[in-house]
Amino acid sequence: MAKLIYTGLQSLDGYVADPSGDFTWAAPDEEVHAFVNDLSRQVGTHLLGRRMYEVLRVWDDMGSDEPVIRDFAEIWRSTDKVVYSTSLDEVSTARTRLERTFDPEAVRQWKAESERDLSVGGPHLAAQAVDAGLVDEYHLFLSPVIVGGGNAYLPGGVRRDLELLDERRFGNGVVHLRYGAR
Repeated sequence: MAKLIYTGLQSLDGYVADPSGDFTWAAPDEEVHAFVNDLSRQVGTHLLGRRMYEVLRVWDDMGSDEPVIRDFAEIWRSTDKVVYSTSLDEVSTARTRLERTFDPEAVRQWKAESERDLSVGGPHLAAQAVDAGLVDEYHLFLSPVIVGGGNAYLPGGVRRDLELLDERRFGNGVVHLRYGAR
């Protein structure tokens, strides 16, 4: 059975974007990016909200001389993507399909049938997965910045007891915390 993994680069105060929607402060350096790449290799399918898809779709055509960038682009292109949106008419990337609504039972079925893990991306879509009790692991990359508000990594009003599975500190001050659902 595959796991559903929620990964996010966030501020110390828990936001993936600040009040103006900016998230450039969370851009990973080469060390963090290489670590994220290694985590991403285990994922066979990305479940994405519209905004997260719009941010990530550039990887379909990304070219770079930097090995860590090329590596992530190859990983991205090799995975399936499911985009949840009521406003998109179509998707523009390979191996991608569009769904209008998030169906927790369908995700449970995919987890049961998949040989590779699934990831959920975008805090609004992830909130639905968290609320439905579908997320098996949380990968938080805490950036050494406080932004004072914005788009929260985790939804309010939901309680989950978690177990710390791993941690790592990077040279740029970012800390990775990996939690599993109990």
